[in-house]
Amino acid sequence: MSRIGKKPIEIPAGVTVTLNENTVTVKGPKGELTNTFSPDMTIQIEDNVITVTRPSDAKEHRSIHGTTRSLIANMVEGVSKGYEKTLELIGVGYRAQKQGTKLVLNVGYSHPVEFEPEDGVEVDVPANTKIIVKGYNKEKVGALASNIRAVRPPEPYKGKGIRYEGELVRRKEGKTGK
Repeated sequence: MSRIGKKPIEIPAGVTVTLNENTVTVKGPKGELTNTFSPDMTIQIEDNVITVTRPSDAKEHRSIHGTTRSLIANMVEGVSKGYEKTLELIGVGYRAQKQGTKLVLNVGYSHPVEFEPEDGVEVDVPANTKIIVKGYNKEKVGALASNIRAVRPPEPYKGKGIRYEGELVRRKEGKTGK
């Protein structure tokens, strides 16, 4: 049995979960998320607890059991607490600023790079070398943070670039003289 798949999901106060066949809708203080899951999985809501069960031990059922449970748990956590990713800009002259809802990055290119966040995702710039991506949809928060990082990933010789907070960059030794 899947260890993750058989864990029950507790519904916190202020969050409502509705189930229509295999479409789960989760509403909370941060927003609303809807997702449709495989018709093979059985999703039940009883006493503020969601459980996901699978019909058999077939390989395809085992593979989507834990995934289904994790996606529902992420939806519940997202609308109640929300998600947040922090990025750091390291390099001389690298800076970020917010213009309206847009994020503008100056990271060593001849032009500034702009990002327009999707609905449900918010970008905050507390310092000009720090970016915080917040939202209630884990997938969108992670995708936007990944796209921002991809503009200038950290390079291994000087460590310059955009990196996640706490990310370790393996450093390489440069060319040595004669």
